[in-house]
Amino acid sequence: MEGGALRRQSEGRLGELGAKGLAGARPSIDPRLHAVRMRTNMTPHDHDDDHNDDGGRSSATPSHCARRKRPAHFPTITVGFRSTIIFLTVCTRCRKPLLANDEAARLIADSWRAANFWRVGRYVIMPDHIHLFCAPNTFPAQPLKKWIGFWRNRVTRAWPCRSQVPIWQREYWDRQLRRSESYAEKWQYVRNNPIRHGYVRRAEDWPYQGELNSLEWHDR
Repeated sequence: MEGGALRRQSEGRLGELGAKGLAGARPSIDPRLHAVRMRTNMTPHDHDDDHNDDGGRSSATPSHCARRKRPAHFPTITVGFRSTIIFLTVCTRCRKPLLANDEAARLIADSWRAANFWRVGRYVIMPDHIHLFCAPNTFPAQPLKKWIGFWRNRVTRAWPCRSQVPIWQREYWDRQLRRSESYAEKWQYVRNNPIRHGYVRRAEDWPYQGELNSLEWHDR
């Protein structure tokens, strides 16, 4: 009895996410994922604030990013020839599960390519938030806030279901990495988000992840 109730609760949660599609009947989570059993004790707020051991400057991302309205944003720091790589989290407004579908992922990736004064490296698109690594593509670097506003506005303008606008939470969470190991370590944590949420069994099975540009770390 207890196991059956858990399955019904899990299936109900998937049904709720799938009912809020990008355009009416289109599910916000790809139909291929509907058969995956979800763990019911996970929350959607999974920024890795507990893994802030890289010494990087941070916007003090809370574990529940929707709860903090005014994160502190530090200016991007350039030190000699050291790589500048930012770990960024952007959430949907009211954590609406709008992003984990083919059309939304395409719009987001196209907007990153158009906003080429910063370059996107590895990324994971979750239903209600995005984790990505990015680096400036100009010298001096254009403000991170300006770049985020550019690509988010581009996505919003192209969004087919106007009743879902505004799409984005106003604030974002950023952290500048300080060590080469931080990029690899944080990527391993981030790419496992779909597993922690119960969407897939293996990280490589989550379809909404990738790498647009190779962000190489160097200290000199």
